[in-house]
Amino acid sequence: MSWSFLYLILGRVFQLLVLLDCGDRAKTAEIVVLRHQVAVLRRQVNRPNLQPVDRVVLAALSRLLPRSSWNVFFVTSATLLRWHRALVMRRWTYPSKRSGRPSTRAEVREAVLRLAQENPSWGYQRISGELTGIGLRVPPSTVRDILKKAGLGPAPGRTGPSWGQFLKAQAEGIWACDLFHVDPVFLKRLYVLFFIEHASRVVHFAGITAHPTGTWVAQQARNLVMNQGARAEGIRFLIRDRDAKFTAVFDQGGG
Repeated sequence: MSWSFLYLILGRVFQLLVLLDCGDRAKTAEIVVLRHQVAVLRRQVNRPNLQPVDRVVLAALSRLLPRSSWNVFFVTSATLLRWHRALVMRRWTYPSKRSGRPSTRAEVREAVLRLAQENPSWGYQRISGELTGIGLRVPPSTVRDILKKAGLGPAPGRTGPSWGQFLKAQAEGIWACDLFHVDPVFLKRLYVLFFIEHASRVVHFAGITAHPTGTWVAQQARNLVMNQGARAEGIRFLIRDRDAKFTAVFDQGGG
């Protein structure tokens, strides 16, 4: 942050302190004058050219005013949120790199699907091995992804109900959980643990912290189970990812 930018911020703060120190009549008169000047400028300027310091001051003052008074701003609440999102992106965006594996060739995809349809009892490993025998090296994970995108499940379930049909039939007993992050106004990243019921899509927020650990996640899960009471007995499946914060204690129901 440059010194000139800092001086501008301090100047705005000093002006605010002076205004707060004025008597009620002088303060009211100054506010009326300032509002009239802003109204005049609005008629002359369609789109004001705001500098970074202007955005900082407006965003900070918006925290001091109730929502009912936000009409005094010449920017909307959506604009303030857009500024914040842009600031978060600049802080957390890293140099872009080409990620992911290259797309699977069409002939490989056709070979995988043909073998799966002609041999419904073959699993990912068997299909991968058969393709290697004819000179196509396709990892089992790639075979799995191709079949999943085509709506074909793993053997031997390929001839039975699909994964979507299974989820629908067992929806009442399925929950899922994960962590997402939020970035408040001062960009201190916070992590939120949440659970969602598959059948009703009801979301339960278990906790929020700046430093999530396996112990903390397990404790929040334990608290949620206690709050649910008898309803927790109906949970048969819990879907989660492989995040290291989901420890063995978490899998055992919080201990």
